[in-house]
Amino acid sequence: MDTIQAKNIIEAMLFVSDKPLFIKEIKLVIEEISVNEIKEIVANLQEEYEKANRVLKIKEIAGGYQIVTDPLIAPWLKKLYKTSGSDKLRGPSLETLAIVAYKQPVSKAEIEAIRGVNVDGVLKTLVEKNLIKIVGRKETIGRPILYGTSSEFLQYFGLNSLQELPRLEEFHIAEEDLQLPEHLKKEEQELIEDRPQESLTSEHGEAP
Repeated sequence: MDTIQAKNIIEAMLFVSDKPLFIKEIKLVIEEISVNEIKEIVANLQEEYEKANRVLKIKEIAGGYQIVTDPLIAPWLKKLYKTSGSDKLRGPSLETLAIVAYKQPVSKAEIEAIRGVNVDGVLKTLVEKNLIKIVGRKETIGRPILYGTSSEFLQYFGLNSLQELPRLEEFHIAEEDLQLPEHLKKEEQELIEDRPQESLTSEHGEAP
């Protein structure tokens, strides 16, 4: 298979996919070329789209690649396509998701302490939407469950990593609003002093 044919196939795959494609997924389809060749072709396609100043871009999202539209035309696309109520995140869900994203790993009690309300229903919804997941248990009394964001979270917001998270102001939440109450901060400090290397356990039983 020559490079032009491989390039056309990869571009078509990116075009029809409704989720980010990983290099290994492309490799399973195009077995005749190497992983490095696939990476080079994707990089060349990204450069071509960018240089052509097209409204479509090839963006790296959650470790995969996807053709996306320029954010500048979002207002017009929203008029064409309205997100259904079942998919749209509303205020309570968005606020809780922001707390998990910026404070993870975080327990339900910590989220409730910050928000000031019960979040059982909201957490259930976010888990069902695969936007958050259980990442471990906290080594404290009762060993509460710890929550963190998932790869679907990155896809939902078009991010490649958590380092690309937007500023808190875009969630309408101030930095001080994400701080734990003093009594929880004290518990955290005591835990750190008592267990300097074991304050938290991750999904794999390792300290993050």
